[in-house]
Amino acid sequence: MAFVPLAPLPDRQAPRGMVCAVDHLAAAAGAEVLHAGGNAVDAAVAANAVTAVTTQHQCGMGGDLFALVHLPGEPSPAALCASGRSGSGADADGLRAEGHTRMPPTGDIRTVPVPGCVDGWVALHQRFGRLPLADLFAPARSYAADGFPASEELALAVAAFRLAADDYRHVEQGRLVRRPGVARALDAVARHGRAGFYGGEFGEGLLALGRGHYTEDDLARSQATWVEPLVVEAWGRRIWTVPPPSQGYVTLSSAWIAHGLPVPDDPAEPLWAHLLVEAARQAGYDRPAVLHEHADGRALLAPERLLPRRAAVDPERAAVLGGAYADSGTTYLCAVDEDRMGVSLIQSNASGFGSLLVEPDTGIPLQNRGIGFSLEPGHPAEYGPARRPPHTLAPALVTHPDGRLDAVLGTMGGDAQPQIVLQLLARLLLAGQSPTEAVAAPRWTFAGSFDTWDAGGAVEVRVEAHAPTAWVEGLASRGHRVEQAQAFSHPFGHAHVVRVDGDVLEGAADPRARCSAAVGF
Repeated sequence: MAFVPLAPLPDRQAPRGMVCAVDHLAAAAGAEVLHAGGNAVDAAVAANAVTAVTTQHQCGMGGDLFALVHLPGEPSPAALCASGRSGSGADADGLRAEGHTRMPPTGDIRTVPVPGCVDGWVALHQRFGRLPLADLFAPARSYAADGFPASEELALAVAAFRLAADDYRHVEQGRLVRRPGVARALDAVARHGRAGFYGGEFGEGLLALGRGHYTEDDLARSQATWVEPLVVEAWGRRIWTVPPPSQGYVTLSSAWIAHGLPVPDDPAEPLWAHLLVEAARQAGYDRPAVLHEHADGRALLAPERLLPRRAAVDPERAAVLGGAYADSGTTYLCAVDEDRMGVSLIQSNASGFGSLLVEPDTGIPLQNRGIGFSLEPGHPAEYGPARRPPHTLAPALVTHPDGRLDAVLGTMGGDAQPQIVLQLLARLLLAGQSPTEAVAAPRWTFAGSFDTWDAGGAVEVRVEAHAPTAWVEGLASRGHRVEQAQAFSHPFGHAHVVRVDGDVLEGAADPRARCSAAVGF
């Protein structure tokens, strides 16, 4: 049954700090860290550690992480890529010889890059952290060891995926669940840093499970890298994201294209939906060909590349891209502190429970982010040793022209992440909506979780049931293929926003995630 709020969602405002997360326990843990004197990075790491316990069907220590950190007075945010690399035994020829034309999505260790999450936590903490890691992990460690009540979504995911691990049997909504192996892993990182994880119980189990796919050197190499962020100017703001292998450039390209189009101020207008759909299609249709770890993000955002795409947008008709057009498991969180340091952090298994493989000693599910690799010989994203796959994770951060923080925002949603963030940006910056209005508003996305762009721009537009009727009629009349879907449903993302409004912080957590929360003080 579709979830529809019984009453308008309340605005969440606070003067000193705000944390938004998919799980209310995580958001509360982040807010507690702010109360204890921690900064926004401390809060984000603490909140993410809790989701790694309570939301393992979407994220966890076996997945990857990307983050943007705004420091007051700095001209640009710090950008972190903690995307894991494939093992030294990665062999595209071997997969092709077995008859594979695409990376196997589940049940195959070759689809599991070395997880980057813990390296991401350690890198964030070493550069910006204020409180000890043990303090940041304390709430997560307590929930893992002593138990937490299972959410509806976790119970449903466990029943659907049936992982072969004791921790994932007989999970019932509202009943306490314990993750003792995760508690041990958190303790090991708190005491010994990354070596406690990659060189400890988890790492030993991963090496054994990989049967030669990984080496000790693969695990000894940090998966976290500080990189130069990407930026565009649109709607009077500077919009930032992380560079490839992230698909974040698609978000920025979409916003830049849309900024130069006659997008109405009123999101209820059918032209609003059409022009944003077309901007997103023009920005992303060739993503499979151009996105890889060595792609030049600035070149992908160059005006000479995007101007023809903007010019190809017709207000009255859907463009033909990639053929006859008419015919995940991720969590995002954000935090802002009293000094207005802002963190936009996204962390993921890729699909729900990732590869469906579990490191047996700790019980930590392993991601399947390797599905982003290509098996086409010579492709720049071809599967091979020590490579990072193309990534859907795409956090966003917005600043004023003078460098002040405006907002941190992002969402889960696989290939749909840039489409969802584009709509949030248009609602916040063009329509002037509040974070709560923007997050709860109806959305459109393109069909597909990780294969949206397989046919180029020949996509199907899905529209939530609570969207204006004029959207469906207006999109269809312009040649779009439209499908209506349930209101407030999982495929339309779990988006969160914290915005700075003078001396007040405004936060919103997505009602599509049943237990999400925005917590401030």
